Amino acid sequence: MAHVPAFAAFSESTPLKPHTINRRAPSPDDVAIDIDYCGVCHSDIHVARNEWGRSTLYPLVPGHEIIGRVAAIGSRVIGFQVGDLVGVGCMVDSCQRCSACDTGDEQYCENGMVLTYGSEYKKHNVASTQGGYSKHIVVDQQFVVRVPDNIDTKAAAPLLCAGVTMWSPMQYWKMGKGHRIGIIGLGGLGHMGVKLAKALGAEVVMITTSEEKGKDAVTLGADSVLLSKDAQAMEAEANSFDFLLNTIPVSHDMNPYVSLLAYDGTMVLVGALEPLHPGLDGMTLILGRKSIAGSVIGGIKETQDMLDFCGKHNIVAEVEMIDIQSINEAYERMIKGDIKYRFVIDMNSLNA
Repeated sequence: MAHVPAFAAFSESTPLKPHTINRRAPSPDDVAIDIDYCGVCHSDIHVARNEWGRSTLYPLVPGHEIIGRVAAIGSRVIGFQVGDLVGVGCMVDSCQRCSACDTGDEQYCENGMVLTYGSEYKKHNVASTQGGYSKHIVVDQQFVVRVPDNIDTKAAAPLLCAGVTMWSPMQYWKMGKGHRIGIIGLGGLGHMGVKLAKALGAEVVMITTSEEKGKDAVTLGADSVLLSKDAQAMEAEANSFDFLLNTIPVSHDMNPYVSLLAYDGTMVLVGALEPLHPGLDGMTLILGRKSIAGSVIGGIKETQDMLDFCGKHNIVAEVEMIDIQSINEAYERMIKGDIKYRFVIDMNSLNA
């Protein structure tokens, strides 16, 4: 057992502050990691502040976009060595025996994946998993991924959540060259969607309410911009998209976006984790055999494939570096949308 410095939420209504957590001693199947960088996801805010009504295990250390170096390995660990650059994403275990796990979709584990923070971990008799706003973590080897050495390490951290969240549905629906993909919303998720879809060879359209964000999207690689508040422009683009990735994080009217889908087109929701209003126009779906689906993060193999792809194409997130002492200010800026497009914490600041 090791005592590790961290930053934690002690309740849903108090700012994060310094804390010391206990990390288990590595088992034969574990990889111990010294954390260098941790991305800041909006989910960190939702969980720390109990905005989804499921946070019961305080103190809680957020953080699931983790990059670091292997500090030690267990006796049965294969494929990792001390000093390797590695990552840990949104989950640290699953049952590994259900149909979802058997097909590499651990994120859909039928018995419930173990989240990197805020989950009970019966396997190791841990009251609550604690995340990457800390200096050290111990993770089962099956949930550790290799990070390419050629990409900007700090900017790779958001790939562990934002990156794979956009990559997974494009892989499942086999999107790439010859397809027209619309990315709805330019934020932490959306900007990764633009970069990945473009590198896959698709025609990429940013769909946004903001002309300014549209300009940013073109800089990031989008081929064109569609302003969703322009009814005439939306009508002109009706029935023209093979695939839409909808990153809007709150309840919204999906009907205007469904109208954009071509025959047999699919819109995948990756942002809104709440009931959606108003209802859908069934005729628009039925007459075009259009589909609406959901997707969450990605499996471990998918995550590794995505990282390898990003290494090959030199893809990383657009980030602003902060020290851990600025995390509460960063949360407030994220809520205001004052970030392009992801905060990353230099975890060496824990020693300051």
